[in-house]
Amino acid sequence: MPHLLHLDSSIDPTRSRSRAITAAFADAWRERGEDFTVTARDLHARPVPHLTSAASHWAPRLRQPGDVQPAEESARQQELLDELLAADALLVGAPMYNYSLPSTLKAWIDHIHVPGVTAPFDTPDQPMAGRPAVVVTSRGAVYDPGTATEGWDHTVPPLRLILGASLGMEVTVIATNLTLADTVPALAEQQGRADEELAAAKAEARRLALTLL
Repeated sequence: MPHLLHLDSSIDPTRSRSRAITAAFADAWRERGEDFTVTARDLHARPVPHLTSAASHWAPRLRQPGDVQPAEESARQQELLDELLAADALLVGAPMYNYSLPSTLKAWIDHIHVPGVTAPFDTPDQPMAGRPAVVVTSRGAVYDPGTATEGWDHTVPPLRLILGASLGMEVTVIATNLTLADTVPALAEQQGRADEELAAAKAEARRLALTLL
């Protein structure tokens, strides 16, 4: 039974473009049949607390003497790890906030990026290697090559690094720009591009959902 883990992190439950695109993906995934199941986790509605112990970053065998992981944190981390490891595909809604990840998504990353468990350290652990990860990012302005804001996107690069290089997943990015074109006067003249990119992103999300695996 192909199983999808669907994460959203936008703080806007109604107007979010990242949520609209991930919803298009998840809907198309379910259309493939009853065997195509989904676990959805809304990191805004149910935020994951930040780690409180350095022990939580490491596999138990790699912890320093005296490091003690709080029981509640251990249980929470194991729940998140179990959800990820059970997924045949990962879908991540990752809007850009202040040029970086939403803190709720970063907290999730900190729980599941565990050297010696999901990422290599003293052994070549990469249980998610080869599985697809689709990152859906939405950005208020534009970050095109050659513009003054080129290189300001610090949302997608760390996700490529963590999910791709470290966990070994096959990362695909769906991006849409100018999400603020309908509210910021300086961007209003680019509303057409914003609408076109959103439509294209939804179409690409559906295409991927219907063809992955």
